[in-house]
Amino acid sequence: MLRGIRNSTPHVFTLSLARSQHCKLLLTLSSLWNNVKDGSFLQHSSYTTDIKSKVENKRTVENLYRLSVDIKKIRRLKEWVLFQDAAYVKETANTLREMGADKTAIANILERCPEAILLTPAEINSQRDLWQSVCQNEKQLVKLIEQFPESFFTVEHHENQKSNVQFFQELGLKNNIISRFFTSAPDIFYKPVEKNKHTVETLQRMYLNLGGSNANMKIWLLKLLSQNPFILLNSATAVQENLEFLQKNDFTDFEVLQLLSRLKGFIFNLSPNTMQKSMFFSKDVFKCSDQELKELVLKCPALLYNSVPILEERLKGLLKEEISVDQIKETPMVLELTTQIVQYRIKKLAALGYNIKNGNLENLNGTKRDFEAAYCRIQAKRERPMFNPVAPLD
Repeated sequence: MLRGIRNSTPHVFTLSLARSQHCKLLLTLSSLWNNVKDGSFLQHSSYTTDIKSKVENKRTVENLYRLSVDIKKIRRLKEWVLFQDAAYVKETANTLREMGADKTAIANILERCPEAILLTPAEINSQRDLWQSVCQNEKQLVKLIEQFPESFFTVEHHENQKSNVQFFQELGLKNNIISRFFTSAPDIFYKPVEKNKHTVETLQRMYLNLGGSNANMKIWLLKLLSQNPFILLNSATAVQENLEFLQKNDFTDFEVLQLLSRLKGFIFNLSPNTMQKSMFFSKDVFKCSDQELKELVLKCPALLYNSVPILEERLKGLLKEEISVDQIKETPMVLELTTQIVQYRIKKLAALGYNIKNGNLENLNGTKRDFEAAYCRIQAKRERPMFNPVAPLD
């Protein structure tokens, strides 16, 4: 059969055509994947049908040049923007200028998020009003737009964003927290408000079922959301599964509530499977019973929420410093620190003559402020005179 195709000119033409079409398909798929990777696919998808040919809009390019925008950067990252027939370069720049953005800020914003020029002035003004409702002033708003332009210029879910802002305000979250959500977790605003309400109701019900009081529930919830807004991206089912996992491992309701507070809600980003693996690893390393393991987890929630590779790496880093497993078991909170932080702190204490191998690992623990306080105490103790010069000689 192959010999017949090779000897037939029409077949050769057909085969070449097929290969040509296949190559075009691969190039198209490759281009599509590049757009997915650089985050432009969603924006690009709504404009691809408008592209008749790969010819840049001369007026768009000229207007961007006048604003000192790096056109080469746009061509390299999101050149499809330059092919659109309709663009609002001057209008977008004027709106940003009205808010107080200077020439440099405007250029930076349009270089990072050139698709902003494809939005109508009405769409941008709607976003401006929404974000302004949770910002202290327009100076702060411009600063946020310059840092997170993609979040600001995502208008497809404007009505959902508006409804969710109103819901969070009614819930009691402060505007500065909501504005932080806009930049750190924008996806929570894209969901229908009913889904966020359902997740919040699940958290409230869970808190009460675990023995929390109505009087403290609002404070607990607002603190939890402020520390970890990504909770709202999880389904109510996932939240319930994680709680049931802890209860099946003999954690009391009070202990579960304690863990939720100490974990700052990060437990909801885990799964029963990952938690189980981390607990098995810790149990094997520390050669402890189920009850001892539970006590270690309550002391150091990092044993629960860190994956096995992370725990393994941190443990090896400590053992490399000649710290024993027994020392770590006595002070497991040291596993909450990265290997780099631990090495830096050990080196700094060693400069004072403090030998961590024979000392207390508690001096390594805590935040940067906690460590600095411990360091100053040790330093003061080392510098203290061995005798009191004003004390009586007898």
